[in-house]
Amino acid sequence: MGKIIAIANQKGGVGKTTTTVNLAASLGVLEKKVLLIDADPQANASSGLGIDVESVEFGTYQVLEHTISAKEAIIETNSPNVDIIPAHIDLVAIEIELVDKENREYMLKKAVEEIKDNYDYILIDCAPSLGLITLNSLVAADAVIIPIQCEYFALEGLGKLLNTIKSVQKIHNPELDIEGLLLTMFDSRLRLSNQVVDEVRKHFSSMVFDTIIRRNTRLGEAPSYGESIIAYDATSKGAVNYLNLANELLKKNA
Repeated sequence: MGKIIAIANQKGGVGKTTTTVNLAASLGVLEKKVLLIDADPQANASSGLGIDVESVEFGTYQVLEHTISAKEAIIETNSPNVDIIPAHIDLVAIEIELVDKENREYMLKKAVEEIKDNYDYILIDCAPSLGLITLNSLVAADAVIIPIQCEYFALEGLGKLLNTIKSVQKIHNPELDIEGLLLTMFDSRLRLSNQVVDEVRKHFSSMVFDTIIRRNTRLGEAPSYGESIIAYDATSKGAVNYLNLANELLKKNA
């Protein structure tokens, strides 16, 4: 049975989508069957894997609405062993449309039940908010990875997210686990980056991944070519970091 992992942080620009896309590609290269669910209306994970977002006919929006099954929304990507349920800007409307629905927090959970066994890992790229789509993602997930950028406001809002996770565990999904905190955008030349790493490790110790994602120009370039860092430049620091993260995740779940 596949493990469902949400990559979440209500703060924007922390490396959520970069992590989802490149972790999926890295797990695929390590011969795991992966499904990426793009649950962010910006649809950056979809375009980052070469999907033409404008031509998306079925995606996360229809799956959450239950007008089609999750299986019908799946598209193969150019990344080995990686499939995707893409997003579209229409997804913005789902927050309003689900408000009056019964069990609205469970829409994604119900939808992925039928495909869970077809994959080793299902990764959900969450929107930078704590709205209904992110809540659906946390209810559907077995675990959550929280990317934290190594910058001044790194820990701002983390308490809020951890409280949200606690209440999801209490009310909707007692099985939800924190897979780990992932330090991103690390620049070893900056004292601040090193301070943030020390601070996060001091407060959260065993919850923090050993792997740190370093600042890397190639990581920033890859999405504009519709490719993961593995396809774009497999020898770059970014590719090595994400392969290390994938290996660490597999070891943790062995």
